[in-house]
Amino acid sequence: MSTPPREQRSTPPREQRSTPPREQRDADAQPGGGVPLGRLTRLTREEFARDHWSRAPLLTRAADDFGDLFSADAVDELIARRGLRTPFLRVAKDGATLPEASFTSPAGVGASIGDQLDDTALWRSFADGATLVLQALHRTWEPVADLAARLGTELGHPVQANAYITPPQNRGFDDHYDVHDVFVLQIAGTKRWMIHEPVHPDPLRDQPWTDHRAAVAQAAKDDPYLDTVLEPGDVLYLPRGWLHAAQAQGAVSIHLTLGVHTWTRHALAEQLAQSALALLREDPEMRASLPLGAEGPGADLDLVRRRLVAALTETDPAPLFHRARRAQARPAPLGPLAQLAALKGLTPDTQVRLREALEARLDGRRLRTRAGWLDFPEDELPAVTVLLDGRPHAAYELGLGLAERLLRAGVAVPDGS
Repeated sequence: MSTPPREQRSTPPREQRSTPPREQRDADAQPGGGVPLGRLTRLTREEFARDHWSRAPLLTRAADDFGDLFSADAVDELIARRGLRTPFLRVAKDGATLPEASFTSPAGVGASIGDQLDDTALWRSFADGATLVLQALHRTWEPVADLAARLGTELGHPVQANAYITPPQNRGFDDHYDVHDVFVLQIAGTKRWMIHEPVHPDPLRDQPWTDHRAAVAQAAKDDPYLDTVLEPGDVLYLPRGWLHAAQAQGAVSIHLTLGVHTWTRHALAEQLAQSALALLREDPEMRASLPLGAEGPGADLDLVRRRLVAALTETDPAPLFHRARRAQARPAPLGPLAQLAALKGLTPDTQVRLREALEARLDGRRLRTRAGWLDFPEDELPAVTVLLDGRPHAAYELGLGLAERLLRAGVAVPDGS
């Protein structure tokens, strides 16, 4: 593979600086990002898919001001006031993760659970050069959760979010690769990133960098593919497998990492095989025992191969694929009090809409979602289809009884919630 120019010599392989139309900038500047991928890359989804998705890094300078998403104040609030417990935080220093017991403790009367974050211990570790990793922010910080959910919907792959808070002139992790794609959003301070080409392209989830530790260490000694300093507002996209290490510069560095857990052809093959095996369970000949005293597959192997190939050809893995997709993420938050108030005050003019991030799919007369499934009579299917467009609708458009049922099931929510 040819080596592209280094940033310290000229421009990086792809540094996006183009300015989108005014109306696009205004939409992207909304809290949570009107068009998440456009906000992060200044590219259309088609441009990003063609040139970068699972192919090559992308550095976007001054993509946006991400102050609506995260900040130093957010870090302090999460650590000191939210009562977070492990594993919502990791602490790393010099390439090693510190034991949880070194930064957790009970929190006094009424909160005696021992795995809560100890802000005094965390402060001492941070002052000593440790990196704080706030994990799963898509569950604990609403603006980030909203962006992650919208980005996951746009990409068609689930997204998680972590924050990394690193003291000046320190780094938490040595050179490594991730088994998911990442978008790095620099929030505060500056951080130098050293990027090297993969030693194991497109790793699967069960193929971590530690399986190739020696190759990673050797590759990290070579000239980098990209050597750059991220400043607030910059975004770096890295496909899975690309080696990276980062070090804070002259101030505390805060960055968000949006991890994209990509669906792969291998995952689809696994689901196809599972569907085929489920089909073979109904074949009496396949359930038959091997001959008494058999020491190996023998002649039965040819029969099994023929039946397995036939099952692979006949079976449809789509239901399993959609079920797995729904299980990969959660629907948008649901406030029980607001939902009850909507039910109690339901009128024909009440505006309701489909709950976001449900991964809703109508399969015949059954609506499958991340909140469970519902069956409908034929005469209600047109109204259910209307709700699936995601826009607000007056309850009378759906039918008052159907609207009530959808609210009770947590599939519909009052507009504005």
